[in-house]
Amino acid sequence: MTVTHHVRVHRSEENLAREDQLAWKIAEVAVDPVEVDSDVVEMIINRVIDNAAVAAASLTRAPVSAARQQALDHPVSISGNGATVFGCPIERRSSPEWAAWANGVAVRELDYHDTFLAAEYSHPGDNIPPIVAVAQHVGSDGAALVRGLATGYEIQIDLVRAISLHKHKIDHVAHLGPSAAAGIGTLLGLAAETIYQAVGQALHTTTATRQSRKGEISTWKAHAPAFAGKMAVEAVDRAMRGETSPSPIYEGEDGVIAWLLDGPDASYDVPLPAPGEAKRGILDSYTKEHSAEYQAQAWIDLARKLHNEHPDAFAPDNVASIVLHTSHHTHYVIGSGANDPQKYDPTASRETLDHSIPYIFAVALQDGGWHHVDSYTPERASRPDTVELWNKITTAEDEEWTRRYHSDDPDEKAFGGRVVITFADGGELVEEIAVADAHPLGARPFAREDYVRKFRLLAEPVLSADEIERFLDLAQRLPELSPEEVQQLTIVAQLGVLAGAPAPKGLF
Repeated sequence: MTVTHHVRVHRSEENLAREDQLAWKIAEVAVDPVEVDSDVVEMIINRVIDNAAVAAASLTRAPVSAARQQALDHPVSISGNGATVFGCPIERRSSPEWAAWANGVAVRELDYHDTFLAAEYSHPGDNIPPIVAVAQHVGSDGAALVRGLATGYEIQIDLVRAISLHKHKIDHVAHLGPSAAAGIGTLLGLAAETIYQAVGQALHTTTATRQSRKGEISTWKAHAPAFAGKMAVEAVDRAMRGETSPSPIYEGEDGVIAWLLDGPDASYDVPLPAPGEAKRGILDSYTKEHSAEYQAQAWIDLARKLHNEHPDAFAPDNVASIVLHTSHHTHYVIGSGANDPQKYDPTASRETLDHSIPYIFAVALQDGGWHHVDSYTPERASRPDTVELWNKITTAEDEEWTRRYHSDDPDEKAFGGRVVITFADGGELVEEIAVADAHPLGARPFAREDYVRKFRLLAEPVLSADEIERFLDLAQRLPELSPEEVQQLTIVAQLGVLAGAPAPKGLF
């Protein structure tokens, strides 16, 4: 049975025992030797495949190339095997923290992997690169890796259920540093004391503002979770050497809650698995069929449906206005409620466009679908008929969709809304969608064959046919892999692919 931990700010003179601190409770979950359920193992395999798919599609993009070059410019540390870097030959290793960095950027660059949304937002697949990198470096087998990944997912999802960061403009990766540190702790079989210190350090070093997702969104959007993963690896290393962290990191009167979140009078109820309870959090997360912010997934599916049913109805001259009635988050973060003029700017960056639901809905309505490259090109964004339609699309918060967005009932939790299309002749079309087609409750829930198909689609331009099969074979045998096979759990680009990518020089 899940245990709910009441977390509040404590004055220094209260001397909150470490056993009563959230960081310690997280560590206790990490050291629990409970077995990983078979359906959780299967979903972990799905997400390892999913991460590799989106990483393959991003291998030649500039931010990924820059992060990869940074990793390759660092030698393998002297006390392990090192870790593989996506795209590079298996024998070409980097130190694990830098591999976590490079692979983390590759996974996040296209905003195309798994998601969990509750009090906070997250992409829990961001736990995979740092935990795999450490597993490769130390020679862990597949069973240990699965256990570590189950912990990483569980802790991040549990924190996301309970503690809102975005409300205070703190970036969501502040939940990722602690979860990745806990997952690495499980992988390595570390003591609770060591994991506790690593969790505290990881949180302390990964709190940053949400400006990385505001206005003209920069390439740092993809780097932020990779940085959190890198910090988690380094925090574990320091904790293993006996170094300590700020304490209590969450509850202290000068700690995260008191000064970065809801303040000195705040409290949260954080659900964590009870001793002996399986870590099943990953099953509450969901992946993306489309390369766009998660709240856009259902809207793309609805636009696709409308396009197919009314292929000639949405020429700009025919449309007076389109209003998406939706949740608070969709309206204020990726909708017109953000008051970001960049969300209507045809020259905006890809990172900005994938956080603009007016743009996304306009393109999907016109094209009847979404493509991770073609839908974002400057030519596509600046097409006159698209710009005209785009500027007729706004969002509005609807209290019922906001309530459903935050619902604890998975059967009514929703990320869509209701569209009202008013035509120039005064006619009106109203449709709604609650969840994306690929969602577990959607029209076509993603299953193993969908993850494999997504991997093949994104990998075929950059990986050989033999390499695709090699990786899929390894990934689908994940819990049985030997340490040697874990060290081959990567994707190797075809000859010449990386040679054509940018190779920027920097300090290292």
